[in-house]
Amino acid sequence: MDDSLTVAVRVKPGVARARVGGRHDGPHGPALVIAVNAPPLDGRATEAARRALAEALGVRPAAVSLRTGAASRDKLFVVERPTPELAEALRLLRDGSAR
Repeated sequence: MDDSLTVAVRVKPGVARARVGGRHDGPHGPALVIAVNAPPLDGRATEAARRALAEALGVRPAAVSLRTGAASRDKLFVVERPTPELAEALRLLRDGSAR
């Protein structure tokens, strides 16, 4: 497997109920929807989304980094050293059940 996995994400900041799951067809292709409580100020929503993605995929937060989209709702995150099961977990979150 490759050294990293790029994950397209659509962030919904400032929601009452945080969740990871669902699909959004965005500029980077099919994206995983991540709703976070944090407001879209000073990178707080991006950081909350990064941590939520790590938790949902079962990896350490340090293994997930922002590649592009700091000031956008549409972001690309990179997951370092993904396991073979990670791609399937991502597919289920994006196209299957919400967490």
